[in-house]
Amino acid sequence: MTDKNLSYFKRVAEVFVSFLLLGFTSFGGPAAHLGYFNQTFVQRKKWASEAQYTQWVALSQIVPGPGSSQVGFALGYHRAGLFGAIAAFVAFTLPSFVIMVLLAQFGNHWQGNVFFDGVVHALKLLAVVIVADACVSMWRSFCQSKTMACLAVFSAAFIVLSPSGFANLMVLFVAICFGFLARPPLVPTASEALPKVRFAWCFFLIAMAIFFASFLVSGGLSGLFADFYRAGALVFGGGHVVLPMLSTFALTPDSFVEPASAVIDESNLLLGYAAAQAVPGPMFTMASFLGAAVTPDGGNILLWAGVATLAVFLSGLLLMLSAQAVWQRLTHYDRFRSAVASLNAAVVGILLAALYYPIGISSLLDWMDIAIAVLGFAWLTYKRPSIFVLILVFVAIGLARSL
Repeated sequence: MTDKNLSYFKRVAEVFVSFLLLGFTSFGGPAAHLGYFNQTFVQRKKWASEAQYTQWVALSQIVPGPGSSQVGFALGYHRAGLFGAIAAFVAFTLPSFVIMVLLAQFGNHWQGNVFFDGVVHALKLLAVVIVADACVSMWRSFCQSKTMACLAVFSAAFIVLSPSGFANLMVLFVAICFGFLARPPLVPTASEALPKVRFAWCFFLIAMAIFFASFLVSGGLSGLFADFYRAGALVFGGGHVVLPMLSTFALTPDSFVEPASAVIDESNLLLGYAAAQAVPGPMFTMASFLGAAVTPDGGNILLWAGVATLAVFLSGLLLMLSAQAVWQRLTHYDRFRSAVASLNAAVVGILLAALYYPIGISSLLDWMDIAIAVLGFAWLTYKRPSIFVLILVFVAIGLARSL
């Protein structure tokens, strides 16, 4: 093996290990994951610039599918090509996949454990700290002018106050139009190049071919794949949107398996629904829980869970790579770079809104939670400890409060 090949596989291994650690510890949902990625891969490891990272975040909001996993997939591709992208996806998804499959089988025994609940709540507080730090970092980079600052604040306020599930998309559309039509164009700096994607059109054609073919399949393992693939392909807005869609599939008799009694019952579905929002890693692994839960008698639970998981993620990951290639071509135009500058500010607003809801509202339950989050944010801001140290400290806090 040549030194070049050895160096490449070392990068793939580095991607896998880094994302695996985050897969075990990234609580708080998609916005929190974006904060973890920013802190780990942009600020500390310097794998990508802030400008590149924000473009990936913007793309993940526009392209259907699992937002944070798409950003992780793009980061892995940037670091180590296609194998790096696959390593990032597998590593980040694997811990929550295992947890959700175990919950589908033994979850009732874990509910109500005071130490488990205490640690989970403490890690939610860590998510508040991480997202707040990402908001500050990205604000400094992309909201330097009054126009961009106002756009970010407007975006955050609109999302918080809007009842629509498509508020994020509406904000991004308005931001793109504003930047594109601005006179003079808002181009303080050139948009930094994203990595070129080989065979981008092939990825797009594969994604579309599987989507249309999914309407021709029903029943059994192939029917499971088809339904979950369509769910992942049609979801804008991340995990909070896909959860109810997957739930309707699982409650439909004869949707995947025969007999109908193999379909998950509603009480277990509620456990999976709650667990998807509590476990680390992507919320789309609700599909792992459902795949395991609807496995027919004599079936292989890991196979059914694995097929459901791959199906719900696959479309978004393929579309992310193909969209990145189109995005790269457009950055040569001043008007488009102006739209990107406006889009970056809107992404900051999206993260600010997520910091308030659902992350802040669901995590900061009393004055002690607020004090811990403030002290954690100050520690991260001024001392910049590693993610691993932060996690250990917050786990210790969770265990201490449980006592």
